[in-house]
Amino acid sequence: MTRKIIRISGPDTQHFLQGLVTNDVKRLKDGPVYAALLTPQGKYLADFLLIPQDQDVLLDIDATLAPAILPRLTMYKLRAQVTLTDTDLQVRRGTGDTPQGAVTDPRHPALGWRLYGAESGDDGTDFDAIRVAHCIPETGIELTPDTYILEAGFERLHGVDFRKGCYVGQEVTARMKHKTELRKGLTTVAIDGTAPIGTPILSGDKEAGTLFTQSGGRAIAYLRFDRAEGPLTAAGVPVSWTP
Repeated sequence: MTRKIIRISGPDTQHFLQGLVTNDVKRLKDGPVYAALLTPQGKYLADFLLIPQDQDVLLDIDATLAPAILPRLTMYKLRAQVTLTDTDLQVRRGTGDTPQGAVTDPRHPALGWRLYGAESGDDGTDFDAIRVAHCIPETGIELTPDTYILEAGFERLHGVDFRKGCYVGQEVTARMKHKTELRKGLTTVAIDGTAPIGTPILSGDKEAGTLFTQSGGRAIAYLRFDRAEGPLTAAGVPVSWTP
């Protein structure tokens, strides 16, 4: 886990973020917020945690996405009184006793705490096992540029708000919520063995989805639900899904 922490400061910070991200940044008064930045077509660009810190907001993002996202945020800034600053802050995380100054991960209680400071790493927790158990996607693995966030479970993970008003990609996301039934998405499957991340899941000779993170005989998978009935395999390994 390599993260980049960007400090967002200035009197227009919350207004600036509110018009861009999928969640309601007014919730920052209660603690960290999970959110995403989308394309105008409603597809995933990046997911991140927003952490309130005094009058500023820390944006905790996967380090591989930061070089592209920081210029995009700067582009959207326009005349807003907002400053975006790259920091040297590191992230520690764990599920044991919460250190002083740590915050709770807002996605799911099982993800524990995060502490921002001079040190990185974790307390030895098997976070892949937690992610698989609760179907929590990871940047760059289950979350890719083709992702629609509702198919990735963002509503369940407290990463999207449908009452906050407009943001980039909001129209497509709202339409998926209110006018369609999801026919594809991330779910947890059982797997009798292992297969490489990204392996196609087959139903007979038809592709029914893609296999991702695995742990303890279970895995996160992206499935086409209408094709996921009956015996499934990934690289010859049996896979099963219960709707």
